[in-house]
Amino acid sequence: MNRYSIWKYLTIAFALIIGGLYTLPNFFGEAPAVQISSAKSGQKLPIDLPSQVTSILSGLAITPAASTFEPTNFKIRLDSSEAQLKAKDALQAALNPNPANASYVIALNLVSRSPNWLSAFHASPMYLGLDLRGGVHFMLQVDMASALTKKAESIAGDLRQQLREKNLRHAGINRVDQSIEISFRDMPTLLATKALIQDQWPDIVTAEKTQGTDTLLSLSLKPEAARKVQQQALKQNITTLHNRINELGVAEPVIQQQGLDRIVVQLPGVQDTAKAKDILGRTATLEIRLVDDSSEARSAELSTTSIVPFGDERYLERSGQAVVVKKQVLLTGENLTDAQPGFDNQTQEAAVHLTLDAKGARIFRDVTRENIGKRMAILLFEKGKGEVVTAPVIRSEIGGGRVQISGRMSTVEANDVALLLRAGSLAAPMEIIEERTIGPSLGAENIEKGFNSVTWGFVGVAAFMVLYYMLFGLFSSVALAVNLLLLVALLSMLQATLTLPGMAAMALVLGMAIDANVLINERVREELRLGVSAQAAIHAGYDRAWATILDSNVTTLIAGLALLAFGSGPVRGFAVVHCLGILTSMFSSVFFSRGLVNLWYGRQKRLQSVSIGTVWRAPVLDSKASAEQ
Repeated sequence: MNRYSIWKYLTIAFALIIGGLYTLPNFFGEAPAVQISSAKSGQKLPIDLPSQVTSILSGLAITPAASTFEPTNFKIRLDSSEAQLKAKDALQAALNPNPANASYVIALNLVSRSPNWLSAFHASPMYLGLDLRGGVHFMLQVDMASALTKKAESIAGDLRQQLREKNLRHAGINRVDQSIEISFRDMPTLLATKALIQDQWPDIVTAEKTQGTDTLLSLSLKPEAARKVQQQALKQNITTLHNRINELGVAEPVIQQQGLDRIVVQLPGVQDTAKAKDILGRTATLEIRLVDDSSEARSAELSTTSIVPFGDERYLERSGQAVVVKKQVLLTGENLTDAQPGFDNQTQEAAVHLTLDAKGARIFRDVTRENIGKRMAILLFEKGKGEVVTAPVIRSEIGGGRVQISGRMSTVEANDVALLLRAGSLAAPMEIIEERTIGPSLGAENIEKGFNSVTWGFVGVAAFMVLYYMLFGLFSSVALAVNLLLLVALLSMLQATLTLPGMAAMALVLGMAIDANVLINERVREELRLGVSAQAAIHAGYDRAWATILDSNVTTLIAGLALLAFGSGPVRGFAVVHCLGILTSMFSSVFFSRGLVNLWYGRQKRLQSVSIGTVWRAPVLDSKASAEQ
């Protein structure tokens, strides 16, 4: 009756082994480390870098405890913070002799002390939040005025194209701050333009004023439309920061909106703000413009002393050759949906394949159709510096929304450009208005407090259960320990981020998980009071308590999923641990604890009693006493 088949015990053993294996890395802690990555986003590190670093550190009598070399970063684990600081300064001086044009980004970091045999199983410790691990915190102010200016510039460009297509002649279109002014010499054209604007741009309000012999039509966004542009700019910046930091491999960053125009960025484990600023600043913007092929522009390309024609700008190609392009931006990275490295089908050269959205595909088709035989420059802006990636000649109309960038690029550069373009562009500039570093010592103190709360909570619950339910209470306490083991293992396997609210959820899970065993134990007691045999009472106690346990856990899980879906920040961290704890508790409290009970009592055929504490029975009156009454 109360016996498990062998496969069930094998399942329990497998769960315990996996749980122990993936929980173990959390006990080794973290060690100070120095991380080296390329100053150019996505570029691979040279293969001989580890030998260079070893040679530099040996001169300081510093021996790395361990090192990890990956294509995009190299981490050296050290024994102390003093050695970490000395190593960083030495590597900075040796690898970046010219700080203004640094080849590498050298940063302080923390890495796991887990032995190599654990890492071979891909067993890693949980990600710890900023409050537990330490790291850097930034508050970024988004320049909303620039977002509106950028929107006005975009509308002005679209308006020029629409007026040209409708053959509506004007005396000039100028952007003045966040508004647009169009000059007209005759009233019919002005009225036709107003009708076009009302039809194509309903979010724009117009106003007329006289300037000499011309009439100016002033365009500006409606207040509600301006607010929508600002909200979209904030969301795009958050998405861009997410993409950029995720591409660079920073584990579990926290990036969220605060207020109407601010963004909070938290990077756990990053110890120095210089590295964090470099990560935040690495955003690339793609722009497509036409090359000016006039004689004045050619002269400006050949000589730096020549004046760039009005309405043009001069940028350099990767080869160092100057290219003069028009200021008007035809297409930006906002119209880009994907960028992947690849090869040119004809020349087999490294290339980047771009996919444009519907609007971008239409604009690109029109531009290429109207400018056959002219050159088109694809520019990449990173850290405020523009570079011409390629400037091919337009041979024919290009439709379909698929564009290829190629020309004098290596495979590494193609991967680099694709990575940058996938990350997207910032919709508006941002400025760091607050920054602070949370040291690992404060994080260690928080970990100790959280660990103590979970430990003493477990000890208190276990002591009560053993005193009240005797041997069954011991079984419940062992199941509770297994629940905690499996919960930590799951968090480690999923690489979830544990924060102080998450540790609070762990303590709460302990109290909630024991409820299932209390229900089972009381149900067994109830069966024993009714005079049922011990084996039958155990069987009925687990079977009849299961429905109640399932109902209570499902309803609690629904609340946890709601927190997970709609919460953010600390609330979300609490919800993750809460939901996983419910799942592990159902396994440990029912399946595992019953396995223990079956292993202890199931083999005893003539079981007379069980150790489950005092079982109260109603007094039974004999028949004689009953008759006398």
